[in-house]
Amino acid sequence: MPDHPTHAFAGWPSPRAVLFGAAPDTGNLGVSALCESLIGGLGPRTFGLDLTVFDHGRGVRDWAMPGNSGDISIRRCGAIASRRLHRPESYTRMWAAGCWGVGSNRGAELVRSADVVLDVSGGDSFADVYGPKRFRAITLPKRMALEMRRPLVLLPQTYGPFGSSEARALAAQIVQGAAYAWARDRRSFDVLRGLLGSRFDPARHRCTVDMAFGLVAREPDEPLEDPISGWLADTEYPVIGINVSGLIANRADAAAARFGMKADYREVISRLTSELLATTDARIVLVPHVHAPIGHPESDLEASLEIARRVPASCRGRIAVLPSGLSAGETKWLISRLDWVCATRMHACIAALSSGVPAAGVAYTDKARGVFETCDQGYSVIDPRRAGTEETIQMLLHSYRDRDSVRAALRPSLDRVLTENDLFFDALSMACVEAREQQPGGVAA
Repeated sequence: MPDHPTHAFAGWPSPRAVLFGAAPDTGNLGVSALCESLIGGLGPRTFGLDLTVFDHGRGVRDWAMPGNSGDISIRRCGAIASRRLHRPESYTRMWAAGCWGVGSNRGAELVRSADVVLDVSGGDSFADVYGPKRFRAITLPKRMALEMRRPLVLLPQTYGPFGSSEARALAAQIVQGAAYAWARDRRSFDVLRGLLGSRFDPARHRCTVDMAFGLVAREPDEPLEDPISGWLADTEYPVIGINVSGLIANRADAAAARFGMKADYREVISRLTSELLATTDARIVLVPHVHAPIGHPESDLEASLEIARRVPASCRGRIAVLPSGLSAGETKWLISRLDWVCATRMHACIAALSSGVPAAGVAYTDKARGVFETCDQGYSVIDPRRAGTEETIQMLLHSYRDRDSVRAALRPSLDRVLTENDLFFDALSMACVEAREQQPGGVAA
């Protein structure tokens, strides 16, 4: 018997779904975690699911996603916000073919033939805080689904913030047209309700948790190299994980102005690292969660290497940077083996929390607090927009020293969160099957 209810069976038409906002090729492990979690959570519950994941590649390709029980076969199709209109992957080309009937386009055909369009906006990008170009790219697939009259399901995500009235109005139009919309925490749910106004329907508009809480941690196929593998095997010394956000660290002045930072983020991470090495016997693993290349403004690897270079020479044998190449599930496996985590990237925090590892989140937007509060861990969010450099460092050091009591407090909340995640996937599976049954040729309910 399957571990989860299966809402379709052999002989019934399998649901056809497409997924936007969780491309597995962005280099952002948080986005990849959403993709892996969606496939791992929905696939076992929905017999014969026919899924296309839109990514940044070219054309349509078969893909076998590695899983603990073997590879999972899905389809990938390129879809990008590009000015190169000759490329079939361009959203503009897809829009012209799918909404105006101008020419043919494989991506548009996949959307048109889908029983349901799933969209997760990278977890936190359904907002205009990242600029108008990003907002347009995030909203185009949603608008296209509605224009083509396909059932749009907004998966658990953050809604907002919306700085402009135009962006808020478009967001309201989208959520009001969606068949279902889930928020990933109570704060985002309040924003969602505000966007819906009188159209709020508790049967279709719900609050749950981030899908990545259910991401399966998978031990890497190739053993980690020393010194990290040795540190994980040796229980004599604590091993700390620190995730440095390239978005905040690499262009610190621009980021400080953009997000209203009061503390000096690079100074915070640098001094925190040096203080931990000087006053404890811990080993530190710097964990990049966005694998952009060196020179890219969002490269966590570049930011991590810079922090490692700042460490006093006498301590450099106790700090290491996790190399690129691990998947989201494999990186979660590493994080699950740590004693404490300080992370700025949201899904690095979720990887820790969902593994029962005490974590401190360094917040540059309000999204972090809502997600931590799902685990009753709101007090573990440290906000450098409101606290100065010295205060931020001291709060992080206190979080490390208090890690045992935090771990104990996290444990009972985690059971509830993982149950909520299971219930969400049960409901999503049912929604996909119902959408299939309502299509011509579907099976009557």
